[in-house]
Amino acid sequence: MVNTTSASVPHVVIIGGGFGGLETARNLRKSDVQVTLVDRHNYHLFQPLLYQVATGGLSPANIATPLRSIFRRQANCEVLMAEVRDFDLEHKRLILADGELEYDHLVVAAGATHSYFGHEEWASVAPGLKTLQDATSIRRKVFLAFEAAERERDLKIREQMMTFVVVGGGPTGIELAGALSEIARHTIRNDFRHIHPEDARIVVVEAAEHVLAHYPSELCKRAAGKIRELGIEIHTQTRVTQVTEEEVHLSSAGGEKVIRTQTVLWAAGVHGSPLGRKLAKACGIETDRVGRVGVTNMMNVEGQDEIFVIGDLADCTDGKGVQMPGLAPVAIQQAQYVAKRVLANISGTKTEQPFVYHDRGTMATIGRAKAVVKVGKRESVGFIAWVMWLVVHLLQIVQFQSRFLILFQWSWNYLTFSRSARIITGDEPVILIRDEPGNDASAIKGSVPEDENSDSPSDHEPSE
Repeated sequence: MVNTTSASVPHVVIIGGGFGGLETARNLRKSDVQVTLVDRHNYHLFQPLLYQVATGGLSPANIATPLRSIFRRQANCEVLMAEVRDFDLEHKRLILADGELEYDHLVVAAGATHSYFGHEEWASVAPGLKTLQDATSIRRKVFLAFEAAERERDLKIREQMMTFVVVGGGPTGIELAGALSEIARHTIRNDFRHIHPEDARIVVVEAAEHVLAHYPSELCKRAAGKIRELGIEIHTQTRVTQVTEEEVHLSSAGGEKVIRTQTVLWAAGVHGSPLGRKLAKACGIETDRVGRVGVTNMMNVEGQDEIFVIGDLADCTDGKGVQMPGLAPVAIQQAQYVAKRVLANISGTKTEQPFVYHDRGTMATIGRAKAVVKVGKRESVGFIAWVMWLVVHLLQIVQFQSRFLILFQWSWNYLTFSRSARIITGDEPVILIRDEPGNDASAIKGSVPEDENSDSPSDHEPSE
């Protein structure tokens, strides 16, 4: 495959169909350029709501929009589903898995992946949440845990199965933990006969002094109080030292601790896309310790006026030297700026105005009808903050149809506590049979055993 675009107009190639890539292409829609957006997938993923897919609140199609439908009416934009393997800067072309693609100007918005801080072996037992595949895998893992506990006789193993550890107390980790609490305490509370889902243990582990550490400390403390009201344990200033299929090892100033669990969810760190290192190598520079590519205050790679890096992959600081956070609003503003830079380069009207990020506020949901919001000097925790969170996220959804469906689903979930997307998919074995003392393998394989310690369904209180 080779580039077939017209040589009469400049060719702008954008790598990545996330927030940054999408916004860059949109801002070039009225310009006399040819845009090619390259992505391994054929859809734009609304990552802020991935945790809701992972916990059965939404279906994958609710938060994934086909890229071709987004750009259907943008005549100067072509979508190319392909995998970028490398960069040939000398000839200004991308090396694809199945060909090459030439460019005049390049915008790299390839995003980030999980970071296990040098312990990549943990990935198989502590999945992260960055893709739709991650979300459906976590959904399977979470709901299988309750199904397995329902069939387990040994109370200690059952307790282990119903213990969920979320590593990372940032927005993603807190949103996951809050959703897990709602599932256990409300959604599936009366769905089982041999377990009490509301007895599930949910633990958040955070290395910093507070959860949601990028918020002001007082706001963090208020948020932590709301989180604990959901029955969630919080371990701050605590590091994970080992993760296995059966337990997670923690270390803090108070000593070492082991939590027996079969479900560890990773929300602790990110690492730049592998494309970052390949681009840096091609440019003759080094990435930072988490794989981000250094850029100037005008968002281009040093010495490469026609190559820009935005979003999670960009090692970008503000005027005070503070690292730009990996948030969608940052990527969107960078994209708007870079689109102007590209057009200025093409027209020959060079600009010396550096990129400046305008912080319009941050927010995170911490459970049912609870959120934390900071807009300027205004701070809020609770129901009003949650309503603000709902409105802002709905407006950011690309397609009107998806907005309507999500609003309907959220309304239904709020009124009924139902999570209709909590189906278990995948071809892996449903129950892991372990021949251990006290385990009756035939009971696990076949009918559900009687449990003298379980209450009958009538002993459970109805859902609120």
